[in-house]
Amino acid sequence: MFTLLHRRASAQPRTEADLLRLGNVLLDELFRASPAGPVPMGRMRGTLLAFPGSRAARPIAAFARALLWQGKVVDAEQTSLKNLVTPLRLRAIKAAVSTAASWVDGDPTVLIDYSRTSRVAGMVRDEIRLVGPGLYLGVVWMWRRRVGWFALRPQGTK
Repeated sequence: MFTLLHRRASAQPRTEADLLRLGNVLLDELFRASPAGPVPMGRMRGTLLAFPGSRAARPIAAFARALLWQGKVVDAEQTSLKNLVTPLRLRAIKAAVSTAASWVDGDPTVLIDYSRTSRVAGMVRDEIRLVGPGLYLGVVWMWRRRVGWFALRPQGTK
């Protein structure tokens, strides 16, 4: 069983749809096995990975993208970002961007830290790692508890 899990998670995902098909255990394994990668630049398309591996994952991701969260925009110096929210893609909820040790496993990760930049999301910490060509897998922490997953990809890439 472990060999099957390891083989499935270690196959490099190419799309957000690949990540939506994986469950929490496989996403965790993939995150742990992946490098931090470079700090991304520019506009990043976001995909919420709620209830990954279930039939509900795709419709929830589509709903979230249409109405709530479309991604992130990383500044040119790669030290901060803003989220793209609402159907109008408003730039809101600023975060600091750096590299740091992951709370998942202590290995390097790209850190998106809201604690000093946002009153609304000050309890949130995102960590991302490069899991495929131009594809980042993110873990969301709230109040030091892991609460969810998301994917990021530079806008205009597939």
